[in-house]
Amino acid sequence: MPPRSAPAHSVVRGARRARQRGYTYLLLLFAVAAMGLLTGIAAESWTTLAQREREAELLFVGNQYREALRRYDEALPGTDLRGPARLEELLRDPRFPDTRRYLRQLYADPVTGRFDWVLVREGGRIVGLHSRSTQTPLKSDEFLARDNALRGGKTYADWLFGRGAISPASTKASAGAASAGTGAADSPNGLTR
Repeated sequence: MPPRSAPAHSVVRGARRARQRGYTYLLLLFAVAAMGLLTGIAAESWTTLAQREREAELLFVGNQYREALRRYDEALPGTDLRGPARLEELLRDPRFPDTRRYLRQLYADPVTGRFDWVLVREGGRIVGLHSRSTQTPLKSDEFLARDNALRGGKTYADWLFGRGAISPASTKASAGAASAGTGAADSPNGLTR
């Protein structure tokens, strides 16, 4: 008995199914590509949001240090001893017999996540600090009045938090001493470990 050939309508139905499977496969490929694109956009948005949060935290922490340095100086007016020798002196001022605190805790640099601040010194005393990060900040303008000096900084290391006007020469000299580890403190950042 000769083999029976498939009816014409079943051949057409099979070709239609193959075509539908091809379209389904193509649609699935487009869906996967779109999901990858959306994931990439979301990851980029999350990275930017995380950097903005670290930036805001850096402004908060830097201003905490700035205010603590100002209060430290004002505690003994008329003295030549301006600024602490170490950051720990902001936690408990050794110049007084009673406990005087200007900071509740020492803060890590929010951008680097470490206690690796670059300390700005004048006469061996801390007058300011800044981040060690060379990352480009997202914020370059529209600072609060107290932070106007930060305007136009190319990196987070340009954001200097300190009391009054700090001379650029002391900034460069202390940054070199801090990176070389030859400061008057126990460690490059003034923290004892």
